[in-house]
Amino acid sequence: QVQLVESGGGLVQAGGSLRLSCAASGLPISSRGMGWFRQAPGKEREIVAEISANGSILNYGDSVRGRFTIFRDNARNTVDLQMNSLKPEDTAIYYCAASRFGFSSYRGDYTTWGHGTQVTVSS
Repeated sequence: QVQLVESGGGLVQAGGSLRLSCAASGLPISSRGMGWFRQAPGKEREIVAEISANGSILNYGDSVRGRFTIFRDNARNTVDLQMNSLKPEDTAIYYCAASRFGFSSYRGDYTTWGHGTQVTVSS
């Protein structure tokens, strides 16, 4: 059973940067698509970024494209999210998730979730 633990969240001013990290344990994630999602108060959970098992396919949510970058290191069993030019509307709990396939944009295929890390962007 894969377990995911997010870290790196915090409080940052608008225009600043943060790097989130997701550490996986229990099983290797090298064969699984990975994603970052976020949920703001009163809103549904939305996709932020996802990456295929071999890193060749990337997908970003429209609101973060060009500002956020997803990375994975299968040797270290980690997936990071570099967030630049942060805006107050990026404030949310950010979740790391593992797909049961090598890549899928269907949220229902993400079967393993971390507990989330809070990101707050002040104006």
